[in-house]
Amino acid sequence: MNIRTATLEDLQAVTAVEATCFPPAEAATEADFRDRLTHYGNHFWLLFDEKGQLLSFVDGMVTDERDLTDAMYAQAAMHDEKGAWQMIFGVNTLPSCRRHGYAGKLLEAAIADARQQGRQGLVLTCKDKLLPYYAKFGFQNEGISASIHGGVTWYQMRLSFE
Repeated sequence: MNIRTATLEDLQAVTAVEATCFPPAEAATEADFRDRLTHYGNHFWLLFDEKGQLLSFVDGMVTDERDLTDAMYAQAAMHDEKGAWQMIFGVNTLPSCRRHGYAGKLLEAAIADARQQGRQGLVLTCKDKLLPYYAKFGFQNEGISASIHGGVTWYQMRLSFE
């Protein structure tokens, strides 16, 4: 397994994995990813198999805002490399590759990088069925998020380093 950050050359692979993992109303588009990769490709953690196929990725921007908002998904220019909080927009693993710990390895890499970069912590939103999964990494449930992304109920979770 190879873990690295992303470049624009990863655009097609990232878009394809996202489309496999999320319904259309929730999935980021190729244009969204082009913008995100341009602004913060170094905040994409990608996991490839030995053949070079993308199996899993985690991505998100950095900001001083404490809460993850829907505007952040659409406006990659909101990224602030000096921001206090690493937002996590997506934790994606191809369905055929789930339950092998790939997403966990990438979350651990994102957490380690955020800590090393002096961030206050990480914030993500998830559906209720994933609350126990993220809790295993130290994320605390802060309740229902203000996000209405994709027309579903999201819960905000935070991992603080303090």
